[in-house]
Amino acid sequence: MSEKNREGKRTARERLAEEREKQKTAEKRRRVLIVGASVVCVLGLAAGIGVVAANAGKDDESDASGPVVAPSGANGEDSLAIPVGDAGARSTLSVWEDFRCPACKSFEDAYRSTIHELTAAGKLKVEYHLATLIDGNMGGSGSRKAANAAACAQNEGKFPEYHDVLYQNQPPETNDDFAGEARLLELAKKVDGLDTAPFRTCVEDGKHNSWVAKSNKAFQKGGFSGTPSVFLNGTNIYADQSMTPAKLKQMVEAKAQG
Repeated sequence: MSEKNREGKRTARERLAEEREKQKTAEKRRRVLIVGASVVCVLGLAAGIGVVAANAGKDDESDASGPVVAPSGANGEDSLAIPVGDAGARSTLSVWEDFRCPACKSFEDAYRSTIHELTAAGKLKVEYHLATLIDGNMGGSGSRKAANAAACAQNEGKFPEYHDVLYQNQPPETNDDFAGEARLLELAKKVDGLDTAPFRTCVEDGKHNSWVAKSNKAFQKGGFSGTPSVFLNGTNIYADQSMTPAKLKQMVEAKAQG
């Protein structure tokens, strides 16, 4: 073999090795993004325990002191879960989220398409639980008001679509844009058929504020480390750093076949 051919093969091997290394780095960066964002929310919980205790009570007494009105179709203990997908699916994904939490957005951005695919195929049902962690840590009311608006969207049969729109348009963690009903109603226009008079009234009146407060209390009492907390058939998969959308899909499909 000529020196030129040997050099060509060596260069090709080097390029292949470099490409593989780039792919590994990109995958590692993706995982660090998700886990790192999670740490931000967890640290916020740890650092803000006193603030949570101070703010949560005030919030409940003022804007969330009315009767607890669960959104249409809510189920689970105390009707605190919003279900998405076929009730007969063999796998259940339980998700605890806060619409202001950047780690929740990272999770949703990474797993959204896979979750939609699995629910559409009837292989997975999702139970969404709404928390207001960031309101307690950072101050404000955007977590609660966004959660109330999402519950209002559930009444209109548009929860999954509006849920996604909220995360796709999430403001920076320190920006309490979701505290403004006008912003929440503006985002509702991105969902076909959601911008209705009953929805607007539900959002403006805070119809489900007390239900959101009750859901957040369940989160606080649940011993969760932060948001998001994600469980597949009772197993914490968010804590598994090897978890990927492809692995989640494999697990759900294996359960569906078994």
